[in-house]
Amino acid sequence: MSIAIIGSGYVGLPLAIEFSKKFKVISYDINKKRIERLKKGFDDNKQHFKKEILNKHLDFTNQINEIAKQKYFIITVPTPINQQNQPDLSFLKKSTIAVAKFISKGSIVIYESTTYPGCTDEICIPLLEKYSKLLNNKDFFVAYSPERVNPGDKTHTLQTITKVVGSNNPKITTIVKKLYQTICKKIYTTSSIKIAESAKVIENIQRDVNIALINELSVIFNKLKIPTNEVLKAASTKWNFHYYKPGLVGGHCIGVDPYYLAFKAQQKNYFPQLILSGRHINENMGKYIATQTLQLLSKKKIPNNKAKIAILGFSFKENIPDFRNTKVIHIIHELKKWNVKLEIFDSHVSKEEVKEKHGISISKSQDINKKNFDAIILAVSHKEFIKKLSYYDTLFKNKNKKILIDIKNNFLEKDLIKKNYNFFQL
Repeated sequence: MSIAIIGSGYVGLPLAIEFSKKFKVISYDINKKRIERLKKGFDDNKQHFKKEILNKHLDFTNQINEIAKQKYFIITVPTPINQQNQPDLSFLKKSTIAVAKFISKGSIVIYESTTYPGCTDEICIPLLEKYSKLLNNKDFFVAYSPERVNPGDKTHTLQTITKVVGSNNPKITTIVKKLYQTICKKIYTTSSIKIAESAKVIENIQRDVNIALINELSVIFNKLKIPTNEVLKAASTKWNFHYYKPGLVGGHCIGVDPYYLAFKAQQKNYFPQLILSGRHINENMGKYIATQTLQLLSKKKIPNNKAKIAILGFSFKENIPDFRNTKVIHIIHELKKWNVKLEIFDSHVSKEEVKEKHGISISKSQDINKKNFDAIILAVSHKEFIKKLSYYDTLFKNKNKKILIDIKNNFLEKDLIKKNYNFFQL
């Protein structure tokens, strides 16, 4: 038996590696450069080692014809949003059409890409039928098994998480369950594709809304001059208090998935209030952080057009190269409106890709040494930025006007006061 996996990114590659330990796998991606790198054993996402990638049962290709004659087709392509915060299904549709041309009687197509409830039934299956000229649940079959990849997380891996599997055909649910049982310890089955789609999308909506609440509380406590971090620690001593930290909400899932469900709800003439209010709060945190920075500059009488600010970190979370939907960009855009001179440091991201996508120059983390800054924004807690305050002391232009924006609350307030810092923490 053999498996074709469409998409060789954060979701597709770990699937390909794990399945190749049991079956013959071909991993397809339209990105020729990435396929060439993977063929040499290099994962530019820095999630897998060379010995994992170079496997005699695993082949990589950017030639779509090579996925022919497989029994299973697993689609793991991105499902982003457009500039209007509407679902962008272009990758999903293109990959579905591509796969449709190669499925045959008995083929099973499994979707892992995050979508809104009903997308697989209403968009994907009709495309499969149209371009294959075969019938669903007669000639071929479809299932949905949402990805739960958390980049950089070595604890919640594909092998250890509970994998959700759903199909509209109970027999196919059982077959796909057995397939995933070869690589996952726990499987949970649903009675339909829509339920599996819904479960996936609300996983991230729940987290997004909760973080939005904490972000709003952080804004309120800042106005009251109360340290949010200490409030949260005190509140978390209650047995049923759920601990969330304030911060920037980026990445390909949490900051995107709420818009997918909102889109579907609006099609049914329901306009979500809580979900979209949470999104509004989280989307504005970058601007809020930039405003706090500008206020501290003003307080220390440092003109905006003469201020030099370092932003530490550009990826959407610590110690990974993934900068999809990073909210650090909102801080940058807001500060640039005020003619502030910025220098961004991050050794994890590809500076070429950042330049191509955002038009922003990125310096290596180690290049921050011996720079004279008016303010430092510690935006992402990469391991190389977790240092003592004495290290940061050396990076400021004026030792009496040290401005530190500590988004992740890496330092204790008492230590910042003791070291004569002008600071802001979420």
